Amino acid sequence: MSTPLNDWEQKAQKGRDILENSIPKQWLLPDSKLPPQTQLNVIDFVKDSGALSEHELAITELSATELVRRMGHQKLTAEEVVVAFLKRAVLGHQLLNFATEFLADEAIARARELDQYVKKTGKLVGPLHGVPVSVKEHVAIKGKTCNTGFVSWVDNIATEDAYVLRLLHRAGAVFHVRTNQPQSLMHLCCSNNITGTTLNPHNRTLTPGGSSGGEGASIGFKGSPLGIGTDIGGSIRCPAAFCGGYGFRPTAMRNPMAGIQVACIGQETIHGVVGPMASVSIEDLELFQKAVLDQEPWEEETSLVPVPWKNVTPSRDVTIAILWDDGIVRPHPPITRALRMAKEKLVRAGIKVVDFEPYDHQRGWKIISALYFPDGGALTRKVLAESGEPARPLTEWALSYSRATPLSHPEAWTLQHERDTYRDEYQAMLKLRKIDFILGPVYPAAAAVMGESQYWNYTAIWNMTDMPAAVFPSGLTVDPILDALTDMDQKYVPRNGIDAREWIKYQSPARYERAPIALQLAGRHFKDEETLATAKLVKEIISDGAK
Repeated sequence: MSTPLNDWEQKAQKGRDILENSIPKQWLLPDSKLPPQTQLNVIDFVKDSGALSEHELAITELSATELVRRMGHQKLTAEEVVVAFLKRAVLGHQLLNFATEFLADEAIARARELDQYVKKTGKLVGPLHGVPVSVKEHVAIKGKTCNTGFVSWVDNIATEDAYVLRLLHRAGAVFHVRTNQPQSLMHLCCSNNITGTTLNPHNRTLTPGGSSGGEGASIGFKGSPLGIGTDIGGSIRCPAAFCGGYGFRPTAMRNPMAGIQVACIGQETIHGVVGPMASVSIEDLELFQKAVLDQEPWEEETSLVPVPWKNVTPSRDVTIAILWDDGIVRPHPPITRALRMAKEKLVRAGIKVVDFEPYDHQRGWKIISALYFPDGGALTRKVLAESGEPARPLTEWALSYSRATPLSHPEAWTLQHERDTYRDEYQAMLKLRKIDFILGPVYPAAAAVMGESQYWNYTAIWNMTDMPAAVFPSGLTVDPILDALTDMDQKYVPRNGIDAREWIKYQSPARYERAPIALQLAGRHFKDEETLATAKLVKEIISDGAK
């Protein structure tokens, strides 16, 4: 006899039903044809599964930029592109649980409209014509539930599309799947009480990251060429890194945020951002940014800065500083190996590279962590209490570094002044040292084991300083032999409790086997275009002969 569901579980079931009813059943594989749970890496399964034709496989390996080019030359139709990515996304979801809702009927209808437009005019609708774009669930879609990972919000129906979606739609994008996020959004993991836990396609014992974890898994599996994530402490960059993709955190107040649902609407202590994630190239991140900003979104969302997107040619006449260690938590050996490889290749290519001494990152974390929950986490706890759902372990962990009582106005003002002072000092330091970009880790590990993603400051520091940051794969993966602990590693004495917690996680390197190793390039405030252009150059240089 089954146990009756609690009230919150019954409500959560509504969200699961939305997902289940949206899955195009004709593209599901029977369980007997799926790999066993013991198969950790499923990246290549799609090629052996027979789920996609050779033509469809080839389509899903292309970048968004190349897809648009081929549709412009009428070598591909939007419909065949969308169907190919839908089929791959359905298979990816079966393996990784990254979707919250499929939009198959709407996506195919939209693709057919785009094909008719091309047939009638011989032109593309816009720069994203026919590109399938996956969408993080809390980015509102008109007429769809927008729960943000909270059970109590399952019945919240959006009355209009988020502004960024309207802009992307005008540019020709096709939204084909919505993706999972963690409860509260404040995890570098991806688990909630509605649609459950999303897995990493490279190693299913690892998290795909968060909070844009569904997006990370989607782009990592190439269920979409381009995706929409959000980031207040690493939520675009960690999922992109953990899953072998690309991600970009723009300077705050460049991309529109209207219509993105969070449990802290109006919070201005630390601005969240919306930004692109891509499966194949940095060029696609640029494509996204240009498509949005060329439409001058500041004319409608007046809090945005009126800065048009510039076309920038990457320069080799730059100084890149290597952040080996932030002074708080030592990165694991695979990260250091990737940075050494990057430095060697950049120097060989004639790029000026210097070692970077971090500017009091502990102070930066102390400020930003106090500003994440200025209400002491009260609103998050209130939303949880409305349904009675239990807090997930990493929700409790995220709230644990918030004080129990809200900041008073004078306390908030003091912290915000400290935030702005720190930002100014950081930029002055970069200028004094003549540093253009900082190349460093995304996270202490290549990816986190499920439930262990507890150190944010390799990404959050750039939210604190409001510096644009791009993440891209180094071309290396974790190898338990190459990345075994050395005698010196065995003798390492952690500097503090947090360092000890993170270092002990690597005592068995095999836990991270096959995880892609990513790097992060941060640029100066509002140097978004230059940051992406230089990241593209760095990626090209370090990918040459990477093993």
